[in-house]
Amino acid sequence: MTVDRRTLPDLTGTDWRVSSYSGGQGECVEVGHNLPHLVPVRDSKRPTGPVIGFGHAAWQAFVEELG
Repeated sequence: MTVDRRTLPDLTGTDWRVSSYSGGQGECVEVGHNLPHLVPVRDSKRPTGPVIGFGHAAWQAFVEELG
């Protein structure tokens, strides 16, 4: 699923998760994981800043490539 930045849904109430690799320093990305068709990603230092949205298949491919 390709998500155009102008069509991101209202992300109020999104359950954001910070990577355990951040070491609690707050300098990492946050991933929203409770949306059925979208994986939103943002900078943990700028929670009201821009958000990038990925489809689940694209996000899964990205994560698998990191592993």
